[in-house]
Amino acid sequence: MTGPASERHPVSGAAEDLDIRDAAERWPVASSATLGEGSMVRLRRDMVRMPGGDVVGRDVLEHPGAVAVLALDSAERVLMIRQYRHPVGRLLWEIPAGLRDVAGEPLHVTAQRELLEEAGYRATRWQVLADCFSSPGISTERLRIFLARGLAEVPAAERSYVPEHEEAHLVLAWVPLEQAVARILAGDLHNAVTALGILSAYAARQDGFTTLRDADAPER
Repeated sequence: MTGPASERHPVSGAAEDLDIRDAAERWPVASSATLGEGSMVRLRRDMVRMPGGDVVGRDVLEHPGAVAVLALDSAERVLMIRQYRHPVGRLLWEIPAGLRDVAGEPLHVTAQRELLEEAGYRATRWQVLADCFSSPGISTERLRIFLARGLAEVPAAERSYVPEHEEAHLVLAWVPLEQAVARILAGDLHNAVTALGILSAYAARQDGFTTLRDADAPER
């Protein structure tokens, strides 16, 4: 073994002695280079200086971020869509979601737009369900998941959005919340944001969703 024990093991302690909240932090970057660029994302390599002095390469996928919507009807069924995802070669059952691709648009407005475009629904009650980074080891993608209730279907004649590509082949289904949880635990559902949204809604329902944040709550 080499190095003192404090360097070999992370700092630990009782939960009451630690601030169990994520915190902003930025370690020094000695240099950075672009490795590739696509229509939505850019891949770069940062040479990051560790606290011990070592400089290590870390690949970073720059992503604009996204929102997702856990739409729950009065029978406590989750609105889910089946969409083809080419990178993983699967048809995945997911909750509606979309990119933060309109500059300056409030996140809850983006979520409202995505729910209408992908599923054809509007909602009267919106709350923040959860915030997450989808893959923080490599991607900057940040997601906010909203809970939408008070749902009403918008007649097709009143929708201006014309779906194309994968979205032109979506399949919609209403899934009881308990059944959705069971599907996650059985390994039948694989979309991480969908799983987080469903499990968060299941937990938040215990107190009638009273502890959830307002739709316009700032991201921390």
